[in-house]
Amino acid sequence: MARAGVTPQRLTEAGAELADEVGFDQVTVSELARRFGVKVASLYSHVRSSHDLKTRIALLALEEMADGAADALAGRSGREALAAFADAYRAYARAHPGRYAAARYRLDAQTAAASAGVRHARMMRAVLRGYDLAEPDQTHAVRMLGGIFHGYVDLELSGGFAHTPVDPEESWSWIVDSLDTLLRTRPVPAVSED
Repeated sequence: MARAGVTPQRLTEAGAELADEVGFDQVTVSELARRFGVKVASLYSHVRSSHDLKTRIALLALEEMADGAADALAGRSGREALAAFADAYRAYARAHPGRYAAARYRLDAQTAAASAGVRHARMMRAVLRGYDLAEPDQTHAVRMLGGIFHGYVDLELSGGFAHTPVDPEESWSWIVDSLDTLLRTRPVPAVSED
């Protein structure tokens, strides 16, 4: 019989809260058992392993991030959509650094295919439709934007901009403006008529 308040969903939520407090890498079933005041073994009726717990936290984070990005994108296109999308991820990372790290946890192919990660990819491609990019340019742009946004957020969260005179907000706007310009003005490759 489950202890009052201990369910797989509650453990996932508590694990996500713990990740935000101490870092995703520090989340363990043992620490959650301590917080719930139960023996570690009793939690294994709700989660199979630490990997299972971390996977559940990753799925929760992906879902939360996708919901936030979808809300931010509603009714927007072009540069406005690009900025809203980027800002939604950055805001999530600042509010939930442990969950943000969890969202990048490596999932097996089947779990990833059923996750909200698919929604993230669709939203990114929806943003890029405003730039009229054909394949493979659209895939290149998805990878570029993901790399830039995640890289900036990682540097910011780790204090990488703490000792510079330029406000990180100014840099963020500059980056989004530059990406918008690049995506709008990228020359379309000529099609060979052989």
